[in-house]
Amino acid sequence: MNIFNREEKQVQYIELVYDLIFVYMVGKNNALLSNFEGGFASPGAFMAYVLCTLAVIQIWNFTTFYINMFGRNGVRDHVFLFINMYLMYFIGESTRQDWQPYQAQYHIAWGLILVNIGCQYLLELRNHGADVWNVDIIKRMALTLFAEAALVFAAVFASPYAGMILSAIAVLFGIVLTILGRGKSPGGTIDFMHLTERAMLYVVFTFGEMVIAIAAYFNGDGSFDLNSIYSSLMAFLMVGGLFLSYEVVYEHILDREKDDGGMLYMAIHIFIIFTLNNITSALEFMREDEVSILPKILFMVFSVVGYYAFLLCLGRQYAKK
Repeated sequence: MNIFNREEKQVQYIELVYDLIFVYMVGKNNALLSNFEGGFASPGAFMAYVLCTLAVIQIWNFTTFYINMFGRNGVRDHVFLFINMYLMYFIGESTRQDWQPYQAQYHIAWGLILVNIGCQYLLELRNHGADVWNVDIIKRMALTLFAEAALVFAAVFASPYAGMILSAIAVLFGIVLTILGRGKSPGGTIDFMHLTERAMLYVVFTFGEMVIAIAAYFNGDGSFDLNSIYSSLMAFLMVGGLFLSYEVVYEHILDREKDDGGMLYMAIHIFIIFTLNNITSALEFMREDEVSILPKILFMVFSVVGYYAFLLCLGRQYAKK
């Protein structure tokens, strides 16, 4: 098959079902910031939130790249995805403020998910015996996944502090090796249009959690209280503006037919989604009297500025010529 003239890959139903577990994980990760200390989330809780959020986004990223390159929407894909969905529930249950007793469960489930995706790559080798480029990228991705899984499993036996450090190393290790692996493997197996659609859908699901968060701004006694109307309107307009900004970039600026490996595109989206999660948390903080006004305003400002900075980077890098 000529990889440069192949039929465009369509987003499959199973991919959308799989994404639903990540909607659940957004809420679980954001809940880590509900432990306030000195007028804001405690440093330990905030670090756990950052690591857990990036780990979950990375799992989605690994899965999306595999499906984009080699997914066939067959029985095997369904089985492996449902196994990972099941394991994600253990990660979700372990994502809590008193996370120390659940450290082993979290990292075992995380490591097994990485092994699961790595095994999918290895099983794909038999379909590319004479395809040197694809064999190379398959081996590199499998090695990356198994090596990161080894770091994650090591965190099972570490102290809470050391486990957090190993988790951070594992996430960074996976990002760096994936980028290096794709850069050294000239295989043209990426369907960039499918990749952009998958990233867009994850962004939409993330906005869904934000829409739920602003529902609290409409709470009241049933009367048209001016303060409630003002705060709810401002929250609604803000979320609407964020959503429309991404829509303009996606629909009118991005060159979705570009011949691109997609690594930078997905890396930028990791931080777009991360900043959107932060904005959702910041919106929840705004209604919390326990959180000091200055920290929650700064958190909101930095999150919104970060979102638009990465959105601008996306538009500049992938704009239509």
